[in-house]
Amino acid sequence: MELFFVDWLGTPVWFWLAFLALVLALTAFDLGVLHKDNKEMGIGESLKLSAMYIGIALAFGGWIWAAKGGEAGLQYLTGFFIEKALSIDNIFVISLIFATFAIPPRYQYRALLWGIMAVIVLRGIMIAGGAALVTQYGWLLYVFAAFLIFTGIKMLFAGEKPMDVAGNPVVKWLSHHIPITHDLHGEKFFVRAVDAKTGRLALAATPLFLALVVINLADLVFAVDSVPAIFAITTDTFIVYTSNIMAILGLRALYFALAAMVHRFHYLKYALALVLVFIGSKIFVADFLLGGGKFPPLVSLGVTVALIAGGVVWSLVKTRGEAVPRPEA
Repeated sequence: MELFFVDWLGTPVWFWLAFLALVLALTAFDLGVLHKDNKEMGIGESLKLSAMYIGIALAFGGWIWAAKGGEAGLQYLTGFFIEKALSIDNIFVISLIFATFAIPPRYQYRALLWGIMAVIVLRGIMIAGGAALVTQYGWLLYVFAAFLIFTGIKMLFAGEKPMDVAGNPVVKWLSHHIPITHDLHGEKFFVRAVDAKTGRLALAATPLFLALVVINLADLVFAVDSVPAIFAITTDTFIVYTSNIMAILGLRALYFALAAMVHRFHYLKYALALVLVFIGSKIFVADFLLGGGKFPPLVSLGVTVALIAGGVVWSLVKTRGEAVPRPEA
């Protein structure tokens, strides 16, 4: 029993086990009960599920507040809201990927599920590596902060550049090195099919598998922004990881509601750019203007939520009545 109270990465083991149990329970309930059969999720169901996930994430934040203190609770909430907002851009890219590979909505949900399972592992590896580096080399926080400021400024002035899914180097490499079917085979990632080169029956990947691979590659790109952003808020590995994962877990539920109206959030990217600049700047403000004192967590949360909410409202107002763009498959 003593093992459960041993600290691992600065947090008792039982905290980590409780979080893992929550993630597994939510995943099992979602896949095994709510979506046992393949079907297209409606916007209403998507919004209800998303509200459930957000409620659970906020309740988990309340538990962190009670167990680790108010400052830790505020840091968790700030990280959660940043990751949730950044995921809207992720939803646009995922929608484009599904359109490119002509994946029908009834198969998208399970592809998203397996993609998110992979993300949980990949984010864990990235966060563990980042935490180890920050612990060993404290000055890396300044590098993260400068990177966030640079990224935010770049987002403010950069034009729209659509993602070239079909020209992705990994997709091209896979297409040349493993057999790939031209048609979908339900929710299967691999099937037995005749190899065009050898004429023999062989294991072949389906377009659903290619979509899954590209989705995970896209998330790694997004993680380059989101992981340093949360490390700039706190170096507590437990808070960094849980705030990331709780935001991502609700992504597949939110996807079906926002995929149809993601064009309405066009101006949100400018709010996110300001959030990244703010989060990066407060590292330098705290160390050089506040004499090494901590930037008030309540101010961080307030500014973050205000910027994101302002970006959402402004986007909805400015894009009212715009037609829905349809990406070509």
